[in-house]
Amino acid sequence: MNKKTLGIGIVGARYGARMHHANYMSLTPGLVEIRGICALTEESAKTFAEDIGVSFVTTDLDELLVREDVDVIDICTPPASHHEIAIKAAEAGKHIIMEKPLTGYFGEPGDAEPIGFHVPRAKMRAGAIQNAEAVREAVRANKVLFCYAENWVYAPPIVKMRNLIAASKGSVLELRAEENHSGSNSFFSKEWKYMGGGALLRMGAHAVGACLYLKQWEGQHRRGKSILPVSVMADTADLIHTEASEYAKKANAHQWISSDPVDVEDWANVVIKFDDGSRATVLVSDVGLGGLNTRVTAYMTDGVVKANMTANNVIETYAVDPETFAGENFTEKLETKAGWNRPSCDEDWFRGFSREIEDFVHSIHESREPLSGIDLAVDVVHVIYAAYQSAEEGRVIQLSTK
Repeated sequence: MNKKTLGIGIVGARYGARMHHANYMSLTPGLVEIRGICALTEESAKTFAEDIGVSFVTTDLDELLVREDVDVIDICTPPASHHEIAIKAAEAGKHIIMEKPLTGYFGEPGDAEPIGFHVPRAKMRAGAIQNAEAVREAVRANKVLFCYAENWVYAPPIVKMRNLIAASKGSVLELRAEENHSGSNSFFSKEWKYMGGGALLRMGAHAVGACLYLKQWEGQHRRGKSILPVSVMADTADLIHTEASEYAKKANAHQWISSDPVDVEDWANVVIKFDDGSRATVLVSDVGLGGLNTRVTAYMTDGVVKANMTANNVIETYAVDPETFAGENFTEKLETKAGWNRPSCDEDWFRGFSREIEDFVHSIHESREPLSGIDLAVDVVHVIYAAYQSAEEGRVIQLSTK
């Protein structure tokens, strides 16, 4: 039986929206059709729509939500607007695809700015959890599907890691997850009021999400119930604005790092304790040169599995002049194409972007939960904001995820 073509309305018109569109286009023809673009400015919406051949453009979300031919709202906006758009979409009966993170704390009347310097993390944590739970309640109350775009869950190295864990008889004692690069160029990444945090939320959502997913999956596979996080201990810093970087700045030896936060962190280290006694360590940094580095290692009682989602050696290049291969993409965040490099053959596939979109579309067609859904999205917010509170207060924070 032929499946109905899903009508997609994309909210947002920049990098995330374009990446999602590219992966929709790799699906079997007839599964989806982009039927509308909504963006903050008419100019950006029109530019994106013209590039992809979509006629309906608006800056008013309600105009997109009332369209009967739009079945799914794909949210690719900065995090500050995520939870409000998601709740309105759910109340309109639309299924939801959302770029990570789900939400955060973005300030409220009376908060002195920049809020990252003035608002206690305990208050931020309460506000972020309230936003996250409001989305989950709206999704459940309106019986729509929520697809959380956590690509690490779908990345082939993580999928293989899960299969290898299943093949063993041992247990995972520790997970170590890491993401490093030389900084985001997004204006929104510099301030808490737009992003809801710094590297820990923007990048750490990947690493935290992967660790939570793997432990929940291990628990279901081994004992029939999820292994859940119970406490968090963390440290965060703005390393590019420390005394340690001053000498480099005077010598003009820091220009390859674009990180320049206002009131957010560019480095974080988090230890998560699970209810089976195991641990996960998450390290994220916006001040790491060498291109994008993403990896997860599982230390087991009977083996070790390392999943590397960026570096590979299936193809290698060498160039004296960085412009030699200028016209071809290598991998995200690479500072130079000079010297030896290892380009990604298919970055969207290898890092899980194409697989997540495929799962989301099929889950909506089949009325089933996606592999990465609302519960994982909410749990990530719980853990990351507990980490922010831990870093500020210098103590272990207990969790109450559900």
